[in-house]
Amino acid sequence: MRQAFAFLSSVLLVGCTTDDPIVPVNEVEFITTVRLVFTPENGGKNVVLAFKDLDGEGANAPIVTVSSAFEKAKTYNGVITFKNELVNPAIDITREIVQEALEHQMFYQTTGNLNPLTYATIQSNFDAKGKPLGLQTVFKTTGIASGVLRVTLKHGPNKSAPNVANGDITNAGGATDAQVDFNITVE
Repeated sequence: MRQAFAFLSSVLLVGCTTDDPIVPVNEVEFITTVRLVFTPENGGKNVVLAFKDLDGEGANAPIVTVSSAFEKAKTYNGVITFKNELVNPAIDITREIVQEALEHQMFYQTTGNLNPLTYATIQSNFDAKGKPLGLQTVFKTTGIASGVLRVTLKHGPNKSAPNVANGDITNAGGATDAQVDFNITVE
């Protein structure tokens, strides 16, 4: 899927004459890299899902990788991060998302016979109003399975809409800051 991800922010320009400086506030940030690391409880190999698109809508297709299959009958704790690697040094967009937790929420949708993911229940995974931010997730595998894991970062979702706090994107609204599909398997 060909996508460039813009971290949506507004730009305010101040100035009336050519002598006044133009001061950008909250410059637009681009999300070029999405990385989701799943660490199994009780030992085992981490599974790393990664998306990288360093030329945006350029000629090169994004690189989407999955390090390995998940093991069946395990619980994995996932942590997602976002970066803008178009600049040097790269910018960790995740920090901005955490600072603006009231305005963001992650959603994890699965297809095929994959089990659903749930939000980790630690305090840092929620905003100041107790609604999910969702940068940390739990994936419990049972038997052999395969399908697509879609991860979506929403800006300005209605976190009070029906089932949104449970991770259902259907009524969330808002703008999509990033969305990536990963083909995953459980073996």
